[in-house]
Amino acid sequence: MGQSETVLLIIIACVAFFNFLAFILYGVDKNRAKNGGWRISEKTLFLAALPGSALGALLGMYVFRHKTKHWYFKYGIPAILAVQVVIAGILIWKYV
Repeated sequence: MGQSETVLLIIIACVAFFNFLAFILYGVDKNRAKNGGWRISEKTLFLAALPGSALGALLGMYVFRHKTKHWYFKYGIPAILAVQVVIAGILIWKYV
């Protein structure tokens, strides 16, 4: 395996990890909301979508039915995802 393939696998692994982490954060916060526990801040939930993990955040929102009524989550997370898809497409087109 060449160096570029190794770098690509590392990037994919990091993106998968951050998506999983964002998904889990939404589930944990929903559980805490239902049980009256200490909550994860909305800022943290929103920022969790930024490192290439908007898909995980969006899935977490809808799987756990959490933050779907807040307009800034309802429209902000998909907007971040759209930007991430465009950036990924440009990078793939340019470097792969």
